Amino acid sequence: MRILITAGGTSEKIDDVRAITNHSTGSLGQAIAKEWLQYPEVAIDYVTTKTAKQPPTDPRVTCHFIEGTTDLLAQLTDLLTTHSYAAVIHSMAVSDFTPAAHFSEAAFYEAINDALPTYDNQVTPALMAHVLTQSEATAGKVSSNTDHLFLVLKKTPKVIQTIKALQPTTLLVGFKLLVDVAEDELFAVARKSLLASQADYVLANDLTQISGNQHVGHLLTQEGQIGTGRTKAEIATLIVDTLRNDLRA
Repeated sequence: MRILITAGGTSEKIDDVRAITNHSTGSLGQAIAKEWLQYPEVAIDYVTTKTAKQPPTDPRVTCHFIEGTTDLLAQLTDLLTTHSYAAVIHSMAVSDFTPAAHFSEAAFYEAINDALPTYDNQVTPALMAHVLTQSEATAGKVSSNTDHLFLVLKKTPKVIQTIKALQPTTLLVGFKLLVDVAEDELFAVARKSLLASQADYVLANDLTQISGNQHVGHLLTQEGQIGTGRTKAEIATLIVDTLRNDLRA
């Protein structure tokens, strides 16, 4: 039985020194891998970053290291077109945005002012698209010789939506993290993401309920709630037991 797990958080490159990332440590993915390894028939492809917590050392685990969302999409596409997976557990925290352009303060004002006459002295989407073509080169390190650095971010593709497109029959677990919301809202948003990604399950969690050994996560389907874990180990057991029961059905 082959399982695919993603864990940790992507890092979106600004230049050769700086990047935008998130606080994901990969601890939950690590716990899920450990839970699966109880079963000798399981082999795991584990997609993560070099800075995340790593899965247990085991000959049945193959690690694939990525950095940004583009790397992740390419790696998943390669794996999903090479292997057949009983289940995919997509716990990686994927950046919603990635740097598209950057300007020093002087360069930004100059690009705007130069473009205004061509666009009837109005800041429009067309003007901004033109300004972005004037972005400074990204090779090396962005100079700090400016009081303000203008950084333009563009939306990244929804990587999770690729999974069912490439392997419609795999069991897919997605994850949705919100911050300090009512449980009804958390569940509603999680189910909306489940529908968009065609996932079979989604693990809904709230950052305010993640601290130290505590990690409250609710495993949901479109129809209802499967169960709740209150630590990473409990969540891992909940996910793995649910998938194993589904695969046996």
